[in-house]
Amino acid sequence: MNESNKPIDLSLLQPVLQKYEGQQRDALLPLLHEAQAIYGWLPREVQEAIGRTLHVPLAEIHGVIEFYTMFYNQPTARRVIRVCEDPACQLRGAQTVMRALERELGLTHGQTSADGAVTYEHVPCLGMCEHAPCALNGDKPAGNLTPELISAFLAGTHPEPSARVYGGPFYMLGRVGKVNPVSLADYEAHGGYRALKKAVAQTPEEVITAVEQSRIVGRGGAMFPTGRKWRFTRAAAGAVKHIVVNADESEPGTFKDRVLLEEDPFAVVEAATLAGYAVGAERGWIFVRGEYPRAFARLQTAVQQARAAGYLGRNVLGKAGFHFDIKVRLGAGAYICGEETALFEAIEGKRGFPRIKPPFPTTHGLFQQPTAINNVETLVAALVAFDMGVTAWRQHGTEQSPGTKLFCLSGHVTRPGVYEVPFGLTVRELIEMAGGVKDGRSLQAILMGGAAGVFITPDSLDMPLTYEDARATGVPLGSGVIMLFDETADLRHTLYQLAHFFAHESCGKCFPCQLGTQRQMEILHRITHNGGVRAGDRQALLDIGLTMTETSLCGLGQTAASAILSALKQWPELVPEDIA
Repeated sequence: MNESNKPIDLSLLQPVLQKYEGQQRDALLPLLHEAQAIYGWLPREVQEAIGRTLHVPLAEIHGVIEFYTMFYNQPTARRVIRVCEDPACQLRGAQTVMRALERELGLTHGQTSADGAVTYEHVPCLGMCEHAPCALNGDKPAGNLTPELISAFLAGTHPEPSARVYGGPFYMLGRVGKVNPVSLADYEAHGGYRALKKAVAQTPEEVITAVEQSRIVGRGGAMFPTGRKWRFTRAAAGAVKHIVVNADESEPGTFKDRVLLEEDPFAVVEAATLAGYAVGAERGWIFVRGEYPRAFARLQTAVQQARAAGYLGRNVLGKAGFHFDIKVRLGAGAYICGEETALFEAIEGKRGFPRIKPPFPTTHGLFQQPTAINNVETLVAALVAFDMGVTAWRQHGTEQSPGTKLFCLSGHVTRPGVYEVPFGLTVRELIEMAGGVKDGRSLQAILMGGAAGVFITPDSLDMPLTYEDARATGVPLGSGVIMLFDETADLRHTLYQLAHFFAHESCGKCFPCQLGTQRQMEILHRITHNGGVRAGDRQALLDIGLTMTETSLCGLGQTAASAILSALKQWPELVPEDIA
């Protein structure tokens, strides 16, 4: 009998449904995750039962399931093997690993074994670029895979990767590798909750002023001043306010937030609580990308322990009227949910479509209520700066870019990992700190800021890594990605990979992005794999890129051509203007 025609035993779902009785639509994503864990997929009967429990129409539930790539409405195994196909892993041999896995499993992308035990997929960046090539065996991460390690990986005996952190001085990464990430006592013994105790002895306005004076800006790429965002949210009208931690780190080449989430989850919880006190919010949310199961589990543990110890809940730390609690939400595979308003939609149990702005989140954010949303590194930087004091923080870095920053080095670099360094180092100095180009080869290109960033040539290695230099040169720091490509890299193929990523991740809400990313990918696929460059290709890519940049609704479409356009400028021979 076809799996989709087998009778569904809803009695297995009843204990889960009972937990969610009386809850509202914002419980949809967690309920879908729990239901899928039971059946491996989400049959119509299960969707109907969920709809009755949460009072959500079946059509809308179906729309949510189809939107997120990690939800399945067709028979799928409970165990899914997901192998990263994006540039950092491709540069480190992902193709050979994929071929070995496919031989071992007897499956190709998207197929499920005949016994229903395993499904195999190629997926976008898994956020473990320092361990490339990487994969997930169910919820178990694995890195540095080779064909020889496939049997151990499939058996679950291949060791899980640990954080690779370098640089210094270590402030944001100071506890990584030194504490048990699921021990509150260990966190407290290493300075944990010192900052929050210091904060509640001051007024919220004093806390916000300190963050403003620290000159911390958004570290996911937007660079909006954090203290100003908190001040706007505090001043916004409304009795209910929210703190949202954007932990949907999905930019290819980015993995700094994952390291903090997995290795120092209590710091993320404390930082969100500090923000809650400053803003006057009672509700906190941490939205973790679906591809980070280990981070999700550790955050849940951290929140539970913090709540039990009185660091969350009513009258936190004995401060009368300071009420704050946190819910942790797991995404389900959608890069667009890294856009702040799309993330709100996801938490609310909807498809992750970005909203039109204005209004802005500080007045109309989650549930249309005032919301301060920051990414993980931004919040932890604010926590560290407040704890050590403005003067000490500003002794590092530059006047306009004080403190330290996390950079993600990957690709053809000798020592990939997360580097915490003061602002002001040059790209060259950071690469030298990482051991230079792997195997002593020549450097061909550097991708700065991630898939939505730009390429630079070795001629730009002496650019200081600061926000002021980023603005002056037009080279974004973005999410801190620095991906190296040596002389052997096929840059045309890399451009196709980037175009494929954006075409796959476009949500389809606005036509410039929906159509532009698809057409951009088609042209680059033909150039790379099916016939080469044709007359007019260069101008078509330039026109498509300009249209997406100028007219797309959100940052995805506005930056989907950035790296490609920069490569065409730096290396015109990739897509020549005149073809005989």
